[in-house]
Amino acid sequence: MSSNSGFEQTTYAGQVVVVTGAASGIGKSAAQLIASRGATVICVDLNQAGANQCADEINKTGAMAESATLDISNQSAVMSLISEIEKKHNKIDALVNCAGYPGPTGVLVETINWNDFQKVIEVNLYGAIWLTQAVLPGMKKQKYGRIVQVASIAGKEGNPKMSPYNTAKAGLIGFVKGVAKEVATDGITINSLAPAVIATPININTAKETLDYMISKIPAGRLGEPSEVAEIIAFMGSKACSFTTGFTFDISGGRATY
Repeated sequence: MSSNSGFEQTTYAGQVVVVTGAASGIGKSAAQLIASRGATVICVDLNQAGANQCADEINKTGAMAESATLDISNQSAVMSLISEIEKKHNKIDALVNCAGYPGPTGVLVETINWNDFQKVIEVNLYGAIWLTQAVLPGMKKQKYGRIVQVASIAGKEGNPKMSPYNTAKAGLIGFVKGVAKEVATDGITINSLAPAVIATPININTAKETLDYMISKIPAGRLGEPSEVAEIIAFMGSKACSFTTGFTFDISGGRATY
C-alpha cells in the first residue's frame, strides 16, 4: 500500500455526491467540505435560494457544485430528481441526507395534531427511505456507493415532548441497520449519524425548555458546531468508510456512550 493511500481513501476526486438539506447547518457544512475534497456536489434543499447560495459559494472557491430544489416528503419528486442527476452525471457515488424537520417541540404526545406528527415522519423517515430506494439500483450497478443518513440522539434516547421526531429518527436508525445487511456485498455502505443538539437554524423554533433539556444532557456543556459534524460525514461518505456499515456514529459531546 502506498504512503499516500490514506489520502486516496478520503479524497472525493471524480465523485458525484448528493447532499440534501444543503441550504444551511449540517448539510451546508458537509457540502462545502466534501466539495473541497474534490467531489461535484449537488446541493439539494426545499429552500431554493439557500441551495443556490450554497452551490454558488462552493463554485467561488474553485470547487464544483450544482443546486436542486426538492420537497423530500414528495415521493415522486425524490425519484425524479435522483433520476435526473444520474442521467446528467451517469452515476451517484454518495448520498448524504441531512434534510430534517423537528416538528412540534414542547408538546405532550396526547395533544399533538396528527397531521403535524405525520409530516415529521414523512420528512425525516419516508424521505430518507425514498432517497435510499432511488440511489441503490445505480450504486449496485457500479458496485460502489456510500449512503449517510443523519439521524439524531433523539432516535437513540428520546427527548421529552418531541415524540414525532423521536419516532422518525429511531425508525431511521432501524432502517439503516437492516438495509446495510442487504447491500453489504455490493460495495455499498450505509450508516447513520446521531448528533446531539447542534448550532443550526433547525433549532430556532425549538421550545426553550426542550433546548435547555438537551444541552443539560451534554457533558461537554455546549452545542456542537456544524463543521464538527461535517468531518464525520465526510469520512462516512468516503472510500475510507469501507468496513463500517449499519452503524450509528455519535457526535454528542459525551451524551451517548454506547
